[in-house]
Amino acid sequence: CLRLNNLRGDDIVRENKEKLLNLYVDNLSQKELLFEAEKRIMGRTPSQMVFVNVDVAVKADKDEYLRKIINEADFAMVDGMPLVWISYLYGRPLKEKVSGSDFVPALCREAADKGWKIFLLGGAEGVPQRAAANLKKRIPNITICGTYSPPMQFEKDKEELAKIKRMIAEASPEILIVCFGCPKQEKFIYEHSREYGALLSICAGATVDFLAGTVKRCPRWISSIGMEWFYRFLKEPRRLFKRYFVDDLRILAMVFKYRSWGE
Repeated sequence: CLRLNNLRGDDIVRENKEKLLNLYVDNLSQKELLFEAEKRIMGRTPSQMVFVNVDVAVKADKDEYLRKIINEADFAMVDGMPLVWISYLYGRPLKEKVSGSDFVPALCREAADKGWKIFLLGGAEGVPQRAAANLKKRIPNITICGTYSPPMQFEKDKEELAKIKRMIAEASPEILIVCFGCPKQEKFIYEHSREYGALLSICAGATVDFLAGTVKRCPRWISSIGMEWFYRFLKEPRRLFKRYFVDDLRILAMVFKYRSWGE
């Protein structure tokens, strides 16, 4: 196993993790991740799953708390070909990119077969409801036990947080899909999962928008060559320019900064 000492005052033992930049991630294929998730749910073992792309990695480099959450997650999957390429550069190659927007639909099909209930949390008003309706059309036997789109700044409202946790607990889902964006979604499941009680909490970002059809996913071949970010930029240039062409370029400096980390 690997011992993580990158966090001040922490001494955390994590098994089956790979070092990537200053993070520890899981080296699993999507098929293997589905198998591991099923084991956790069938074993009634509460688990947290996060997906790390370039933007998340850059944020985690500046946010020690987010880095701690990722490193302690039961599953931390790499969602981005640039990070897969970096793993090869470091001589610790990852098996494949596993994105939340690919994994969640596959898990939904598995959940329908197993009779697991799913709760969709996040997205703009009406979006999780449309996502649920689309899922039911594609997977008729799926059970969506709840949907909710919290108001802005909900994380600062104790009453709203209590309401959300109560809604989830009463719906009693095996799977909670949280789509708030990073780092809000990661911090939410880390701080509150014990209270709302879902067996598998998944940070899934824009997945709810893809499922609802409000945002179109890029063709698979574009994703496979690591250009999904550029496709998304072309769709929303004003919103995503700073993220992709200013903030995320810090990944280049991080490649050199952590090239010998943990060796």
